[in-house]
Amino acid sequence: MKNRIKPQVTLVGAGPGDPDLLTIKGAKALAEANVVLYDALSNDELLSYAPKKALKIFVGKRKGSHAYTQDEINQLIVDNALTYGHVVRLKGGDPFIFGRGSEEIEFVESFGIPTFVVPGISSSIAVPASQGISLTKRGVSESFWVITGTTSARKLSTDVALAAQSTATVVILMGMSKLDEIVALFQNESKGEMPVAIIQNGTTPEEKTGMGTIDTIQKIVADKNLSSPAIIIIGEVVGDSKRRVCFYKELKSNQKVLAYGKE
Repeated sequence: MKNRIKPQVTLVGAGPGDPDLLTIKGAKALAEANVVLYDALSNDELLSYAPKKALKIFVGKRKGSHAYTQDEINQLIVDNALTYGHVVRLKGGDPFIFGRGSEEIEFVESFGIPTFVVPGISSSIAVPASQGISLTKRGVSESFWVITGTTSARKLSTDVALAAQSTATVVILMGMSKLDEIVALFQNESKGEMPVAIIQNGTTPEEKTGMGTIDTIQKIVADKNLSSPAIIIIGEVVGDSKRRVCFYKELKSNQKVLAYGKE
């Protein structure tokens, strides 16, 4: 007699791009998956944690190109859970940081399917850290904003204008297409000399970085051919980072692989 299917859905944060930054709990969830629905921003190497027999379905979105609409993704999660059992929804960064994770959870739970969430390391924090940029620093920045550059209406978030008036570090995700507008808002606040960093494909081998000021960053982006996916960091802490060695790259090039505390 066949075992009765027990539907379950686990949202797993894939982290910022480097597969080593997946959490242990995330890896354990993938190891128990019958189906994995994964995003464009989740590293394909993470699929190796799932059983070979598990279905792997790409549901990624890029600007102007969607494998599935959000409504279709929601339905795919439910259909696969009811058919196969445990579905892992693998989402870049953290599923609740501009990842529509709450929408997916609410839809799945409306069918009475048990849901679980494994938080991920958000790119908004990890990518700046990988370049030695501390979003807060005593005497420099007391807080930071994390803002979506592009709203569901395809407009620049109005929060950017508010953030430009503050002394906080400003981290903008999905904002490259709105860079001209962002620059104009900070220039309106007489912050043309404010340091800016733009990091494309952060924490991955394809990483590209441009550093300048509000007044110079557009030319730097053009010269370095920077594009999405990228994170924009604006604040005095960016200028401070230039005086440091990038410890993250040193770690990646020299680290030893350890398992459970043993070489």
